[in-house]
Amino acid sequence: MSWNLRRQEVLDGDQLRAMLQDNPASAAKAILIAAQANMLDAQALLGQILLDGTGIEQDAALALVWFQIAARNGHAMANNMAGRCHEHGWGCEPDAAKAAEYYRLAAESGLDWGFYNYGNLLATGRGVNKDQARALACYRKAAQMGHAKSMNLLGRYLEEGLCCERDLAAAHDWYRRSAEGGDFRGQFSHAAVLADQGLIDQALAWLGTALRVGNLNFLRVSRKTLLSSPHPQVRALAVEYHQRAAELGDGSDLHELNALSVND
Repeated sequence: MSWNLRRQEVLDGDQLRAMLQDNPASAAKAILIAAQANMLDAQALLGQILLDGTGIEQDAALALVWFQIAARNGHAMANNMAGRCHEHGWGCEPDAAKAAEYYRLAAESGLDWGFYNYGNLLATGRGVNKDQARALACYRKAAQMGHAKSMNLLGRYLEEGLCCERDLAAAHDWYRRSAEGGDFRGQFSHAAVLADQGLIDQALAWLGTALRVGNLNFLRVSRKTLLSSPHPQVRALAVEYHQRAAELGDGSDLHELNALSVND
């Protein structure tokens, strides 16, 4: 597709996203024009491409500026992304309290990611008073909206009976839905349930999926859990988790892999 953009053209959000897939550099120019014309979606999208460096020079501080501009005008995802910037220190000093305020606004706008991120801060007491009941309420709302990561966390609360009545059947169902929704932690949780039920082949399949898409922190935690499994096939998979972590991580991951190989 050829994009011949005149200076005065202002494309809508869907057109800008399509253009971004086809020609990031031209899309960045179009997004800037639309953002300067006060299109909220474009302002939020400009913040995202500045944060990622897609079609434009990466600039986290400027990304935050555009997220905040869109957020002030009520853009839910811009509030969420401004929260992420403040939580992680992207383009600013980390400030969990500011992050919590932005996440709260995103949640109040009905955004699933806003509920999830605000719930995380409530669950850990970062930037807000720790409140597991409110965290659970956030995860439940996001899960009911189809948010896969929240489904897994809702399952955890139900499994542990934390701020709610313990309900293993419901917990297992949320794990399954989270796994099917693409969350690697949900896939791991669902696999654990299947393994406990003796459905080892199905468990191994989900563990393999989680291995392929999981991040480094997940791999580091999960490989230790796998080693403690009573099922030899599951324990054997821990080596693959160590190998993947060694590819993504640092010397400590390689050291653990080597130590595991020696012990085997």
